[in-house]
Amino acid sequence: VKNKAPAEVQITAEQLLREAKERELELLPPPPQQKITDVEELNDYKLRKRKTFEDNIRKNRTVISNWIKYAQWEESLKEIQRARSIYERALDVDYRNVTLWLKYAEMEMKNRQVNHARNIWDRAITTLPRVNQFWYKYTYMEEMLGNVAGSRQVFERWMEWQPEEQAWHSYINFELRYKEVDRARTIYERYILFSLLVIVHPDVKNWIKYARFEEKHSYFAHARKVYERAVEFFGEEHMDEHLYVAFAKFEENQKEFERVRVIYKYALDRIPKQEAQNLFKNYTIFEKKFGDRRGIEDIIVSKRRFQYEEEVKANPHNYDAWFDYLRLVESDADAETVREVYERAIANVPPIQEKRHWKRYIYLWINYALYEELEAKASSKNSDAERTRQVYQACIELIPHKKFTFAKIWLLYAQFEIRQKNLPLARRALGTSIGKCPKNKLFKGYIELELQLREFDRCRKLYEKFLEFAPENCTSWIKFAELETILGDIDRARAIYELAIGQPRLDMPEVLWKSYIDFEIEQEEYEKTRNLYRRLLQRTQHVKVWISFAQFELSAGREESLSRCRQIYEEANKAMRNCEEKEERVMLLESWRNFEEEFGTDTTKERIDKLMPEKIKKRRKLQAEDGSDAGWEEYYDYIFPEDTANQPNLKLLAMAKLWKKQQQESEAAEMDPDKDIDESQS
Repeated sequence: VKNKAPAEVQITAEQLLREAKERELELLPPPPQQKITDVEELNDYKLRKRKTFEDNIRKNRTVISNWIKYAQWEESLKEIQRARSIYERALDVDYRNVTLWLKYAEMEMKNRQVNHARNIWDRAITTLPRVNQFWYKYTYMEEMLGNVAGSRQVFERWMEWQPEEQAWHSYINFELRYKEVDRARTIYERYILFSLLVIVHPDVKNWIKYARFEEKHSYFAHARKVYERAVEFFGEEHMDEHLYVAFAKFEENQKEFERVRVIYKYALDRIPKQEAQNLFKNYTIFEKKFGDRRGIEDIIVSKRRFQYEEEVKANPHNYDAWFDYLRLVESDADAETVREVYERAIANVPPIQEKRHWKRYIYLWINYALYEELEAKASSKNSDAERTRQVYQACIELIPHKKFTFAKIWLLYAQFEIRQKNLPLARRALGTSIGKCPKNKLFKGYIELELQLREFDRCRKLYEKFLEFAPENCTSWIKFAELETILGDIDRARAIYELAIGQPRLDMPEVLWKSYIDFEIEQEEYEKTRNLYRRLLQRTQHVKVWISFAQFELSAGREESLSRCRQIYEEANKAMRNCEEKEERVMLLESWRNFEEEFGTDTTKERIDKLMPEKIKKRRKLQAEDGSDAGWEEYYDYIFPEDTANQPNLKLLAMAKLWKKQQQESEAAEMDPDKDIDESQS
């Protein structure tokens, strides 16, 4: 080739193959049809064909398809003996090949060689007894030949091998086709017997089929017995909801509604809840069809109970689920069942000894005790009271009182003992609680109990113990003093108040002082009240104390009350001049002004008006937490005239502002001369 440059048009291998396919260049023409006209030519054809088959077999003896094609070709020539010989040779090579046996037997049956076919089937089921297809074909052939006894005999031989479920049902259906019900029942019994002894087919559906067979043929007693045997066989360890649903539907068909209800309840009590959904559904449908309102409610309650059981099993410390479960059980179940659920609930003690984990748990004990006392229907009231007492005592023993306690439990226990008219036990319980774990709530409850019993000496002792335990509790001091006041011992009450205000630390001192002052006012000890106000003002200069002091003087009802009140306001105003909280000073002046408007003269009113501050708006710079500028903020401030007189700089500032304002007005007038001309003309 002179020009070795690539051609302008390139051709790929794919294009070459596609063109060859399109033009059919590789297809060979079909061989010509050959017509055989005489015996010699036929024999020659047979010889060539047999030689081809034999060569193929010789090349690979294990390819069974070559043997089958060879035998089928001989069969097509009606050379049955030769075909039989080929099949036998093939079986010598691979007797485990199922297709080979089937083709061999089908050839014999096709050519009506019944005995040969029987012989082949016998050999097949003897050699390969676990191939069910041989048995099916064999029994079908015998049945088609009308040899019922022979077919039954083959089935019997098959059953000795304990085949799968379908084989037994085929045998049963065979007997039913010939109306042999007793024989079918016997086969079912053998089938079930294998289930019991050998555990070949321990499946619920086999029992159900047997029972339905009996029901279909109107042997209802036998069917019921089969169901009962099935329930007994599976027991409580391997219960299946399908068996009980089928049993219940059978009884429903027989109009035995009470039996149905018993079956459903028995199953629901024993089958795990997650496996009983279908059972619940069928039970609900049954009750809606044949039950009354109570029955429907029972099934709904049962369903909810199972749901709660699942919740508490998943998380035993889910006390809210226990509360819901107990509420349900209390509304429907007997006392023993409720007690059992309560015992299961309280057995789940919180694993951590921290009060926040016990707050929900402790209500289980409270509800248990209240149930035993109020709702349990036992033989006698004494037994109820004793059970309740045991519940309270067990709960008290369980609580770790050294770390925390629950005053509610102690108080409920004491109240219970009082209801039982057992006062010593109630006092003992409360005394024990105060000794083990004193709390404000326990003291208050014990004192309230003794007050109701009018045991005032005991109340005094309890208040003393209480105040030793919590001397900062102002409410206790006040209540103690009020008790002494009610009892008429004024000196003791005053002494208690004096002790109280002398405490170094108090939680609500303002309430205590107010109570002490109100006490003295009630006793009309005005001088002592004034002294109390003076003592209080030494501790605090709060505006409300001054206003209260002034109002006290005004309400004293004497001639000098107005002058005293005005004097108090004067003192308060002087004292609060240095106060940083200007709003409090404004509050004082407004109270003083209200007083003067009601009781004062024009002179005093004018004076207080001069003391009232001026409210002005100011701006101040804000700073963020990181110190950066956060903008400006507007706020209101008060400027008091008294402060202005003492600060000349403020007066100078006011004069400067006035001068600036006058300057701005004069500049505006100079900028607008036309306006002045118009004004002069007008």
